[in-house]
Amino acid sequence: MIFRLEQTMSGRTAIILGASGSVGQALLAEVVRCGGFSRILIMTRRPLNLQSGAQVEERLVPDMAPNELSQAVVDALRELGGEVLGFSVLGVGSGTAQLSLEAHRAVDVDLNAAFARGLKASGKVQHLVFMSAIGADPHSKTTGSGAAGMARYSRVKGEAEAAVRRQGPAVVSIFRPAIIIDSRHTPWLLSAVLPLFAPLTPAKFRSIRTTEIAQAMVAIALHPAPHSAIYNYPEMMTLIAGR
Repeated sequence: MIFRLEQTMSGRTAIILGASGSVGQALLAEVVRCGGFSRILIMTRRPLNLQSGAQVEERLVPDMAPNELSQAVVDALRELGGEVLGFSVLGVGSGTAQLSLEAHRAVDVDLNAAFARGLKASGKVQHLVFMSAIGADPHSKTTGSGAAGMARYSRVKGEAEAAVRRQGPAVVSIFRPAIIIDSRHTPWLLSAVLPLFAPLTPAKFRSIRTTEIAQAMVAIALHPAPHSAIYNYPEMMTLIAGR
């Protein structure tokens, strides 16, 4: 189902990639709840049948390949006026251990880079808010398991960060959560136990909720920094507190 807003040439627009995931759903809910956006565009491979409000519009990209995604972003933004903010929370999720390095890169690096290129090519977007992961490092080893927290996973996340900063808008705000405790990919027992150990965990590595990531991402979008920066748990909590 597509929710269409009457055409407008003013106001603030959010364009989101990855809205179907756990963080993506929380982000979309926060973008709607905050009231700071008159229009919200969702780039998606298939209809999500979202019940998120009249200002939300799904833009389908059935062939979610890099060139097609970039062009779809340009097309979606062509007639828009006003400020446009980009958000990407796209990532494979829990299945990275079963993927080859190339298959993992095809989603986390190639599609995110394509989204960033489309934002820049549109000429409408100056700021991309991008979710990565703690430990992201483009120089990590490419061997071994691709599971979250392992070197190969960190390599792909680091490559994705580098790609969106190189190919995307002038400002890229990178969010690096550690374990996301209420994600559908995180075992429920781990989600229940981790908060108990928060006082003993270095702040940078503390677990975080999907809603907290979403709140921090929207906060930086509505009050953007003048330059690209990386946000770990402490910085995310600061953003939330300052809303």
